[in-house]
Amino acid sequence: MPEADHTGEQFHRLVGMLDYSMFIVTAAAGETRAGCLVGFAAQCSISPPRFMVWLSKNNHTFTVAERSGSLGVHLLSRNEFELARLFGSCTGFERDKFAECAWRPGPDGVPLLEDCPGVFVGEILQRHDTGDHVGLLLRPSAARAAREAVPRLTFRDVRDLDPGNEA
Repeated sequence: MPEADHTGEQFHRLVGMLDYSMFIVTAAAGETRAGCLVGFAAQCSISPPRFMVWLSKNNHTFTVAERSGSLGVHLLSRNEFELARLFGSCTGFERDKFAECAWRPGPDGVPLLEDCPGVFVGEILQRHDTGDHVGLLLRPSAARAAREAVPRLTFRDVRDLDPGNEA
């Protein structure tokens, strides 16, 4: 094990080797819509089905999700790089991302992106402050998935994008 004074550096190096799946998370509160590219997300229970997404406190989507009861979670294939760029490099504080992509309103008014191979809407059950991000525990309430597996978009595919908000 490394010495204690190098733990942070070693941890950052270790997590830098991981290649997370990337998702777009969408939210709605009243007439306000938001969405962002998310790398911190995972299934966290099989029975009952549960999924957790973490949103940066600096993100416009976070401010909308605070007033939302549900979120949309969109799985991205490598074909959705431009959609990932739109939702990852632009901030909703300054730009209506939904004016630039195909979407439709889903359950609870959650915007659902049409060009993704899989999406689910999840009811927010709990919120967990984990530091600079807040984890939102979701119970899936609606879902659609492509019949076949697709090559997914991962962190390595998008790591050179300039973030719309600082982490």
